[in-house]
Amino acid sequence: MYAVISDVHSNIEALSAVFADLDDIGVRDVICLGDVVGYGPNPLECVDMIMDRCRIVLRGNHDEALVHGAYAFNLPARKAIDWTRNVLKPGWLAGHAVRRRWDFLTRLPLRHEEGPDVFIHGSPRDPTNEYILARDMSYGPSERFEHIFAGFERLLFVGHTHMPCVITDRYQTRTAQQLDYRYRFPDFCEHKTIVNVGSVGQPRDRDNRACYVVVTPQSITWRRVAYDFEKTMAKIGQIEDLEPQLAARLKIGT
Repeated sequence: MYAVISDVHSNIEALSAVFADLDDIGVRDVICLGDVVGYGPNPLECVDMIMDRCRIVLRGNHDEALVHGAYAFNLPARKAIDWTRNVLKPGWLAGHAVRRRWDFLTRLPLRHEEGPDVFIHGSPRDPTNEYILARDMSYGPSERFEHIFAGFERLLFVGHTHMPCVITDRYQTRTAQQLDYRYRFPDFCEHKTIVNVGSVGQPRDRDNRACYVVVTPQSITWRRVAYDFEKTMAKIGQIEDLEPQLAARLKIGT
């Protein structure tokens, strides 16, 4: 049994609540699909906790932008990344802890494989930037999704969209809520399922609780964890370079 988390986005209140929940249920093995940073007010604390608690950490698009530049980001996201870089990037006299965080973020791998299962932030075609959206299934089978399904053998765990769901190789989709937060592989599929694990630090499915999954040989379970989002909102409001909308969306989960 292990957990998969994603899209922490510098939200230490949400991340702390998730790890407390993991401790309560006795899960120690954690894989993170990336976007440790971006949007939120506590990048230092989140990076430290992720380094300490996660067996595997992958690169998300915000982690990538931190190092290489937020060229295709909207203004609030770009300002948040620029502020985060100023907080995290070592100066000439930086100590060991500062350099250790930066080295960790600059060396994050793009994908991880365990047997027939693949873990990635975005998509096998574009590990950091491509969105795999359930709504795209309304158009039916496509060459794009054929390529995506060809990129793994059984289960593909992704984040990036912040929308917890499954998409199967029968081109069926279910939100986590529609599944009552549990999917038993291989329901609804022939051989393959894409599992979006949701977002710890910035949910966008109109549920403001942090979201992650616990994986067993028989099932995948989404867990929703309440946290003090108002505390996170207040901290965002105190940082000039973080736009107010980044706080407001935490309350409504969009």
